[in-house]
Amino acid sequence: MLSFKIKKLDIFQSYFFGKVEFRNDQFKVNIQNQKRGKVLKLPFEFNPKRNQLIVRLTGPKDLFVEDFLPYCGESEWLEIDSDVITYFLADNQDKLDTIEIMDK
Repeated sequence: MLSFKIKKLDIFQSYFFGKVEFRNDQFKVNIQNQKRGKVLKLPFEFNPKRNQLIVRLTGPKDLFVEDFLPYCGESEWLEIDSDVITYFLADNQDKLDTIEIMDK
């Protein structure tokens, strides 16, 4: 499992942009709806066992949202395109602190 700590996540017109930390490295994160379909891109090389990965955002008191997203390769940022996650974030933006990516 990959675990990113959310450092900052701001809402802009129809997307969220911020910073996450993974193993002491900081990366930009962009979360938006599915304009181009469901998408997951990571800011480093990753060789998953499956094409569909579970992406889960979690917070205190068992708060979470998750979606199955296809891994679409490497990018400069952590990119998540998911209607389910984006709409949940609109109501719970400041309540989530972690992004988990599971290859199971």
